[in-house]
Amino acid sequence: MTATMPLPDRRVAAPPRVSVARCYRFELVKLVSQWRIRLSVSACWIVPGLFVAAVSRQSTLPSDTLFGRWMHATGWAGPLVVLGFAGTWALPLLTSVVAGDVFASEDRLGTWRHLLVAVRSPRRIFVAKALASLTVILLLVAGLGCSSAAGGVAAVGDQPLVGLDGHILTPSDAAGRVVLAWVCVLAPTLALAAIGLLGSVVLGRSPMGLLLPALVALAMQLAQMLPLPVAVRLALPGYAFIAWNGLFTGPVQLGPLLIGVAVSLVWAMAVTALAYLLFLRRDFTNLTGDGGGRRAITTGLVPPLALLALTVAVVAATIPATGSGIRQDKVQRSVATTFAHLYRRQTDQLNRPDVTEAQLRVTAVCDKGDGQVTAEGAGNDWRCVVTWHLPGVQAAGTAVYQLDITADGRFVADGDGPKEVNGYFLVRTPTGNAPNPLWQFDSNVELLSTTRKG
Repeated sequence: MTATMPLPDRRVAAPPRVSVARCYRFELVKLVSQWRIRLSVSACWIVPGLFVAAVSRQSTLPSDTLFGRWMHATGWAGPLVVLGFAGTWALPLLTSVVAGDVFASEDRLGTWRHLLVAVRSPRRIFVAKALASLTVILLLVAGLGCSSAAGGVAAVGDQPLVGLDGHILTPSDAAGRVVLAWVCVLAPTLALAAIGLLGSVVLGRSPMGLLLPALVALAMQLAQMLPLPVAVRLALPGYAFIAWNGLFTGPVQLGPLLIGVAVSLVWAMAVTALAYLLFLRRDFTNLTGDGGGRRAITTGLVPPLALLALTVAVVAATIPATGSGIRQDKVQRSVATTFAHLYRRQTDQLNRPDVTEAQLRVTAVCDKGDGQVTAEGAGNDWRCVVTWHLPGVQAAGTAVYQLDITADGRFVADGDGPKEVNGYFLVRTPTGNAPNPLWQFDSNVELLSTTRKG
């Protein structure tokens, strides 16, 4: 009998998969090591503060920008001016630079094989890259908000802020609403970041993936300028970039803001899930493929269009508004409310006896196109005659305003007399000349129907 020796087990244990935490740290270091990311972070934490501080000390203010005319009066107007610019240009471009290139960079460098060998899990790779890009984007948004607020308060001071409808916000209330406004725009920023992830996965090394969030944001801005129905306007994932204005009215217009934030979050989750599924289906053994192709592009395009149709249908079925949402009664109510608040501010500037809104009994009669067209919708041909009463005075006061109302409900009211009320940019106060709050003012028309009468 011959003895047989057992053969040694030559199987080699597979190395453990890299944890998500380690992969996340690795991807975050890769992002931060890029010069354009470092430059973007530095710019977001330095430039807004310097800009706000410099503009607040200039004699000419950006009065065509929301809250721009109040940058001399309070430091809390500056971060809102920056927020308006950021929602239009800065945040779409920043999400393009970060999220739009996070997967495409691996295609350009040809490093997918090395990364897959090291991590051994496409799922962990996607999660780590998504979390790393989200971290950088949050850092950029925080820098824009904190820097602009610090610059404004340092240059002008912690003073009360005039709200969008003319009522006065205390410094603490203004600070809280400014912070909340910046938090709310995170939702549409995340939606654009998700679109960037999708473009980076689907389009591979193509530069269109890098530009996709900015192009989508530009398309949404152009759409907001069109006379779209309210349901379509609120169903766009970028509407929360505008709806934060409602935080600075009294009472707060939460309806459009909550809808805009909810739609943006739905888009962020759905588009990220789509990018995740497409990434897992990718064939990494094909050295010439980069995730693009007609089929991938179609797969990445059809679901977002279906999501847009779904959100429009849901919003249209739930909101109490039709058409443009800009009606004559809403315009008249908004003009009258804002004028009453600002009239009291002018009264205080001129050291006159204080009056209340109830005593003033302000009303406004507005028409469009000299009464030749239906008084609804956007346009620069609105005209309003404001009437108010003073205690102990028989004759009522009147003032005329020309209105330019944009499709999203914001308007600028330009005083057209009498000169004693709104005819001059400055008013002479006991302490010197000061900006006349009734000369020109910003306000907005709430697009959703309300139960308030007036």
